[in-house]
Amino acid sequence: MTATPLPPAVDPAHLTEALRASGVLGAGSVRQVAVLSARDIIVSRIIRLRLSYDGPAPDAPETLILKVAQENFARTLWQAGRQEVAFYRDVAPRMPKHLVPRCFDSLWNSDTHAWHLLLEDLSETHELATEWPLPPSLEQAASIVEALSRLHAAWWDHESLGQSISTFADITAMDQVMAQFAGHFERFAALLGDRLTAERRDVYHRFIKASPRLLQRYHSRRNVTIAHGDAHIWNFLVPRHGVDDRVRVFDFDQWRINVGANDLAYMIALQLYPERRRDIEGELLDRYHATLVSHGVSGYSRAALSDDYRRGVLWQITKPVWQWTAKTPPVIWWNNLERIFLAVDDLGCRELLD
Repeated sequence: MTATPLPPAVDPAHLTEALRASGVLGAGSVRQVAVLSARDIIVSRIIRLRLSYDGPAPDAPETLILKVAQENFARTLWQAGRQEVAFYRDVAPRMPKHLVPRCFDSLWNSDTHAWHLLLEDLSETHELATEWPLPPSLEQAASIVEALSRLHAAWWDHESLGQSISTFADITAMDQVMAQFAGHFERFAALLGDRLTAERRDVYHRFIKASPRLLQRYHSRRNVTIAHGDAHIWNFLVPRHGVDDRVRVFDFDQWRINVGANDLAYMIALQLYPERRRDIEGELLDRYHATLVSHGVSGYSRAALSDDYRRGVLWQITKPVWQWTAKTPPVIWWNNLERIFLAVDDLGCRELLD
């Protein structure tokens, strides 16, 4: 594999300026940058950097995480990175501390579509809960769900939503998205042939027909928040053993205004097989709701969360199709397809189509 060229953002002079602007570097300056490691994660490339300094730099980071486009996807996903850069530019600075990694520099170039993020390196204090696809323990899952809930609570029905922070999609725009989805689904179904049963095809067709009614919940613009959009457990970092800290949330390339329970449906129903899901699903929803309440959300009952969760589970049948369209490997979208239909059946979500 050819190494990804480092962007100008890691030039010592640029880093010096960025770190000074962030308030972590005073009179010192970055002397040298070394690559410690690099790995690809589907659409991005994560590079760990070590910095050395000239002069005093007591508060400056010794290491940073550079996130750039993964070369194999850079030519097909032309907007990749744009959303995440916008998140760290517009949203993260207004969030509670110790919830997302600190960002020291970001760029998305509208002409070249080049982008990068320079993020706080939490490797020494935090780690992934498990190795994919091993599910988390209940304790790990609960701490992750509580972090997600704190993120949602920070933006719950916030006055900035749709104003200075992102936009609401109108009815016409959502109708266009569903029309696009319908076309993708027909090609998806043709590819799978008899591997997609007539019963499941019928669920998709009924879902597409019912989508204007199902979207009324989103269009109400009530009890909505900033949703992560890709909230699987491997987009959360839990504190290492013995570290007194909180879970951090990362990878915000798909954030948007949405119903918060859609993130829960993605995390729990789409990612977990039935036995594990049934064991921890109720407890996780309870923890999520209790955390919302403890962080100031009112007028949203536990029953309302259950209703939103079931709708969110139904909406997740679209995810394998979108993933296939984006050329995500079958090991991801095929397993998601199987798991989500099992959850739809368990939770009686087909009733929502009538």
